[in-house]
Amino acid sequence: MSGRSPVMKSVFVTVGTTSFDDLIATVSSPAALQVLRSRGYGQLVLQVGRGALEPAPSGSVAVAVESFRFKDSLARDLRRADLVISHAGAGSCLETLEEGKPLIVVINEKLMDNHQLELAKQLHRDGHVLCCNCSTLVETLQSMDLSTLKPFPPGQPEKFALFLDKVVGFQ
Repeated sequence: MSGRSPVMKSVFVTVGTTSFDDLIATVSSPAALQVLRSRGYGQLVLQVGRGALEPAPSGSVAVAVESFRFKDSLARDLRRADLVISHAGAGSCLETLEEGKPLIVVINEKLMDNHQLELAKQLHRDGHVLCCNCSTLVETLQSMDLSTLKPFPPGQPEKFALFLDKVVGFQ
């Protein structure tokens, strides 16, 4: 047996190319960090997009926090994550689900014409994601049972496109 300490689980948060400071503020709050730590997560990686908020590294709770704005690809961050928390953008959801990662979709209630809400609700109804808003994120993290999530059928972007068309009312 090696002398290495157990590897802590990692959470990856993405807001895509948008700004969703409420999500970044909520997930990096002391309450959320405490829940993540109690659930065995030791690292929080935040992709903050165009947001104004740059979270400070946490000092009080033993969760390492790092952030960045954009990368050419999030594939490596997604592969490393044990849990993904995302805005309800179609690209972010599809990429995470195709990677086979458990996903919590957080609705941005400040968006007007919110097709993202419909997408998140449908993915939740189909059992592929957990869904919440910023005000219920900490509660969702506390009560989540990731084993109940159903895998998303892999490698079928055309089915996802049809699913999106149905969600936004093009069918």
